[in-house]
Amino acid sequence: MPQFLQNIDQISRAKQRDVLGLEFFGFQGHYAANPMREKILAWLEHKGIAYMECGGYTSEMRMESYRGQIYIDLPYDVVDPAYLELEAYLEDADGTMRWDGVRFTLYTLGYCMKNAHHDEPGFWERWAEGF
Repeated sequence: MPQFLQNIDQISRAKQRDVLGLEFFGFQGHYAANPMREKILAWLEHKGIAYMECGGYTSEMRMESYRGQIYIDLPYDVVDPAYLELEAYLEDADGTMRWDGVRFTLYTLGYCMKNAHHDEPGFWERWAEGF
């Protein structure tokens, strides 16, 4: 059955805030079999941190397949203990990622609002006609 995923910028606009995400790259198998992804998702579940699969940042210039990206349902707040625990789990003290092939992302609402016109009724249908 087809899966409908929101893109990370759609999620930001819907929540009206900056959003956190994880992107996975360099793994040659099916995204669900990526051991780093499995490990991180298990940790999120253990900690009770909500997440959902999502598409990447939307572009009118390209289309891409799903690669296992996830939205993490925590606000970006450098004084929030839950955020700080997440950051400490994902990154070393110097800010580098603990694992190869994983990128911790922050998409600001301002950046995501650049795609607000994508939310207009019929936008993607009109776009597809010219594709």
